[in-house]
Amino acid sequence: MQKIHLNDCPVCQQSATSPFLNCTDHYATGETYKIVRCEHCGFLFTQDFPDESEIGKYYESSDYVSHSDTRKGAMNKVYHLVRSYMLRKKARMVEQVSGVRKGRILDIGCGTGYFLNTMHSRGWQTLGVEKNRGAAKAAAEHFGLNVLSDLKEVRENGKFNVITLWHVLEHLQDLSGTFARLRQLLAENGTLVIALPNSASYDANHYQAYWGAFDVPRHLWHFSPDMFGRLAAREGFRIEKFAPMPFDAFYVSMLSEKYKGNNLPFLRGMMRGTLALAKALPDPVQSSSIIYVLKKR
Repeated sequence: MQKIHLNDCPVCQQSATSPFLNCTDHYATGETYKIVRCEHCGFLFTQDFPDESEIGKYYESSDYVSHSDTRKGAMNKVYHLVRSYMLRKKARMVEQVSGVRKGRILDIGCGTGYFLNTMHSRGWQTLGVEKNRGAAKAAAEHFGLNVLSDLKEVRENGKFNVITLWHVLEHLQDLSGTFARLRQLLAENGTLVIALPNSASYDANHYQAYWGAFDVPRHLWHFSPDMFGRLAAREGFRIEKFAPMPFDAFYVSMLSEKYKGNNLPFLRGMMRGTLALAKALPDPVQSSSIIYVLKKR
């Protein structure tokens, strides 16, 4: 298998790294991957991950809910209940931070299309990008959405008022190339919304190698708010605001308890998620996941 070894840190471009954690792929293969820490800026990233041409098999699991829409098991049922609430909340937030009510929106990594369908129902012109064929097909057949397979296929005849990446950037191998493309496609006063797991969160610090949101080798980059701010600035964006995603801690904690092999992972995860939420309310930097709202610099 062809693997990618990074000599330079994607954030500061320096070359010295040290071991941070060894994490297991609990979803698909049981393989172990290294997460390393940049000795200059502290950024965490997965090392020696599969090349993009081979990463697809690591998503081939009925448990990968954003692609399969599975409702099997208590954790996935909770995921769907929370998603219904969050879809409405995300739509309202996008309209509020962008100042646009019925514009053009591009959702990268749109999965099975629930968010895009919500925006379409509110009068937006929508376009999705999704590499997983099964998820893209479901979005087209279920909701009638226009979904492309690659960001390179998006035409530039008309800019987008809003571009969203909901837990997607951490999967993309070419960070600089992605940001350059986002700048091309985003209107001058457009809004970029990016949701990311937070490696500086309370639950990440508690679960360490078992933290569900490390999700190797699918997740390549493990951002803290500080690290993402540095990268965004280097790529020509400024962070206007950020907001916590309070419910993520519950789902991630349930997964983490399951990965640890503990009994009653659902109940244990609910308890740990409640603690994580309590920590994040006064200090959003400890939130399990964070939504960043960006504008061009």
